[in-house]
Amino acid sequence: MTQMPAPTRWNEPLWLEPYPDLLLEGVPDEAPGPEARYEIKESIALAFVVGLQHLPPQQRAVLVLRDVLGYRAREVAAMLETSDAAVNSLLSRARAAFESRLPAAGRERAPLPESKLERDVVGRFADTVESGDVDGMVALLTDDAWITMPPLPHAYQGHATIGAFLRGGEERRGAPLRLVPTRANGQPAFGSYLQVPQTEIARAYSLFVLTLAGDRISAITWFADAGAFERFGLPRILR
Repeated sequence: MTQMPAPTRWNEPLWLEPYPDLLLEGVPDEAPGPEARYEIKESIALAFVVGLQHLPPQQRAVLVLRDVLGYRAREVAAMLETSDAAVNSLLSRARAAFESRLPAAGRERAPLPESKLERDVVGRFADTVESGDVDGMVALLTDDAWITMPPLPHAYQGHATIGAFLRGGEERRGAPLRLVPTRANGQPAFGSYLQVPQTEIARAYSLFVLTLAGDRISAITWFADAGAFERFGLPRILR
């Protein structure tokens, strides 16, 4: 059996959960046009799925309150019981740390939601997962792609390490996963299901979110808890 690789790094354990796009659509939208709305959704995706995992708690809170939720410095200072100057300093450090943690390819803009390019990349990825084609999955990743699994601290980077991790998982499961598409945090996502041996039934297994960079995938965020399926309107069992 393939030996699982050592993690590339250990993240600070965080209890981040995927947030259904369906609920994001219910948030009042005062952005002036589709381009601005896309920028807002993109910032939500990055803040919750990539950047937050690497920031100290205070920087994380300030970045979300200021850059994602749009609170003023004095309002954030009141919430955190600190000064405006401290909030501005924390925000400056958080932005710098956030940018430095993003892989270079990850700064390439993701395709527009529901665009042909996004559908093509996501469709190719789904085909490789359901056919158990690990090499095909890895070929769709950027050179510096990451797999993270919040709240677990394990994080894997690079084709060789991610490939070894995926092969090990495939061998332990004993069968490829079946996928049902959804969206989370402004990004394409899938609920995955594992076949029950000697039956036609597949049970909810995990949910993962893809971060796209152009025509490649720069990050896969894997949520092993199937408890989120209900929020996404995903069934617990496929027949």
